[in-house]
Amino acid sequence: MKVFKYYSQEEVQQLKSKFVPAMPDDKVYKFALEVIGLLPKDDSYEDICNRLYITELLEKYFFDRDKRDEVWDMLDSIKQELIRESLVEQEVKFTHINSDGQAYMVDVSDKQDTEREARAEAVIQLSSKTLQMIMSGSHHKGDVFATARIAGIQAAKKTWELIPLCHSLSLSKVEVNLVPLLDCNQIRIESLCKLRGKTGVEMEALTAVSVAALTIYDMCKAVQRDIVIKSIRVLEKSGGRSGHFIAE
Repeated sequence: MKVFKYYSQEEVQQLKSKFVPAMPDDKVYKFALEVIGLLPKDDSYEDICNRLYITELLEKYFFDRDKRDEVWDMLDSIKQELIRESLVEQEVKFTHINSDGQAYMVDVSDKQDTEREARAEAVIQLSSKTLQMIMSGSHHKGDVFATARIAGIQAAKKTWELIPLCHSLSLSKVEVNLVPLLDCNQIRIESLCKLRGKTGVEMEALTAVSVAALTIYDMCKAVQRDIVIKSIRVLEKSGGRSGHFIAE
């Protein structure tokens, strides 16, 4: 395991005696706890040094305002390094395929409850005529955006019924936004899903934008058959051991 800073035995004793106030509402304090959670808990000298280094960074953050941006960047760098080490040390494999090659539902009972969040998007390509009908409210089926938004929210809550190996989740927030891009005759759909739990919400976010897009197609197919749904992807996810992902 990589050691981010070595300490002498005397320094270890000095740092152990220092008190860093707990500020659970502070984003850096929460982030530092995530980083600590990635460290092995074997009480080795290397493990102690790494934990003390994070404590030292927190102390710098709380008592030296000029160093706050620097501390954030250093903690993020440490977290990414720990994630890379974890992937190298463990064989990367499909989580829903067992050793016999059979599909199975992942057991998440031993995972910790953490704040988890995911954003996803989809893009719909339409003709200018169809988009203008939607925007003007002259579509014969009514408010297309409102219907698609509700459909996306409902779909996110039912993801576990649609995708066989997904867990049933108690989502704390589902948001679906639709933005018309008039210069290119597109509609961009973005979803946000949040919860505190043992598994991520990427699939819920993806399902929300997918069903919202399909709803728009269903409502507009009588006007235009060649509508294209594209660029369905995860934009960002946070929480859990895999760390923070942001699409390029």
